[in-house]
Amino acid sequence: MNDPDRVPLPRAVSPSVNFWAWALLSPLATKFTAILHLSSFEQSLLVAVPVVVGSLGRIPIGALTDRFGGRIMFPLVSLSTIIPVLYLGLFGHDSLAAILVGGFFLGIGGTTFAIGVPFVNAWFPPERRGFAVGVFGMGMGGTAISALTTVKLVDANSMQTPFLITTAVLALYAVVAWLVLRDAPNRVVPTTPFTARLGATVRLRITWQAAALYAVAFGGYVAFSVYLPAYLKNAYGLTQADAANRMAGFVLLAVLMRPIGGWLSDRIPASRVLAGSLGVVVLGALAQSFTPGLTPIGTIAFLGMAAALGTGSGATFALVAQKAPANQVGSVTGVVGAAGGLGGFVPPLIMGSIYGSYHSYALGLVLLAVVALAALLLDLLSVGRRREAVAAT
Repeated sequence: MNDPDRVPLPRAVSPSVNFWAWALLSPLATKFTAILHLSSFEQSLLVAVPVVVGSLGRIPIGALTDRFGGRIMFPLVSLSTIIPVLYLGLFGHDSLAAILVGGFFLGIGGTTFAIGVPFVNAWFPPERRGFAVGVFGMGMGGTAISALTTVKLVDANSMQTPFLITTAVLALYAVVAWLVLRDAPNRVVPTTPFTARLGATVRLRITWQAAALYAVAFGGYVAFSVYLPAYLKNAYGLTQADAANRMAGFVLLAVLMRPIGGWLSDRIPASRVLAGSLGVVVLGALAQSFTPGLTPIGTIAFLGMAAALGTGSGATFALVAQKAPANQVGSVTGVVGAAGGLGGFVPPLIMGSIYGSYHSYALGLVLLAVVALAALLLDLLSVGRRREAVAAT
């Protein structure tokens, strides 16, 4: 058995730096909208493109991590992310087309989650994986770093500043990761081809159950983390800086709740943790659909959803870490992570289209409540019931 307490930085390794890069465009969306005269849909597309690429890219990255390990993949993906970050900061921010091209490749940064889950999972016994993966998942707080710093750096210096700083941090992290990280000595390395492993992965029941649940839990988090500044500005008339700060608060709470979701799932069935989380999302989305005042109802609704989405995300990957075959954790993580990212890609486009047509977000939030309710029923009627059936036998 591995001793995780002796692993160099196992619980500190996270996608924070890459998520910071992945989220660079979101805080600047309203600024680009004003400068380039974008429509609501174009603004939504600008922040959504990195999400969809970072999501789909998790499928091959997860499979490659199963094969080559995190020590190689973390530095490789971090260095690859530098290219679109530099492009956007130095050249690619003068037109929507240029930003979309840069945003497409910026999605590489979002694939790191599919590296970390199998990397961490290999160091820990099953009864500790939920919390361990949850701690790793706190790296999604890199989006909060972007929210808190990007606009301020642009206003105080220039458009290039946050991109150049992020480039330097990515390069530094790649070097440190290569020098410090080590894969678990008894890591199970698959020997079958990628296509065969992917085929076996998609045939697993846990893959599709977790993918559907994660599309709502993490997808909801991603959607709010990239679109909340625009929502708060349009619905409540907040300034760009104030909206970004509130989005950062949403992100930080979700981040802090993620390991709690994993910790709870080490002690009670993950399906029950997910059921409670999804129920809170249903209630919060319905309450916010009436666009109540931010003090106190709106704030309570958003913070409640942040806590629930973070907890649900942690519980979902606790389920994966505990139930997926050891040599397929990366592949399953890739598919589930892609579903989560795609779950975050669609809502900003829908919200932008709805607001452009009706100048209201009510219908979009009602749709969120309906989707969360469907996920809750899936959890109760499939995941939870299957667990009880297995326990009974």
